[in-house]
Amino acid sequence: MVFIIIGMSLVTMIPRFLPIFIIDRIPFPKWVNQWLDIIPYAALGALIFPGVLSVIPDKPWIGLTGAVIAVILAIVRANVIIVVLGSTLTVFLFLML
Repeated sequence: MVFIIIGMSLVTMIPRFLPIFIIDRIPFPKWVNQWLDIIPYAALGALIFPGVLSVIPDKPWIGLTGAVIAVILAIVRANVIIVVLGSTLTVFLFLML
């Protein structure tokens, strides 16, 4: 049973760790690097958007305001953590009003 668990963990970990070692050694064209830089913001938008209008069902503008702040921070290329914290803080402040 232990060998099965070790084997399954290796089969799972190898495809996840392999790109980490390969991506530094392969030079990508400029457009690929720009595309890869945008992915975190696209993923953030896909994660946040479904819940934007349902943060508080009676007050959908609170979620929309948080989303607008997140978009503005993403446009100025803020760190993903700053984008999340900025939108969360905005929603929190509007909830306290």
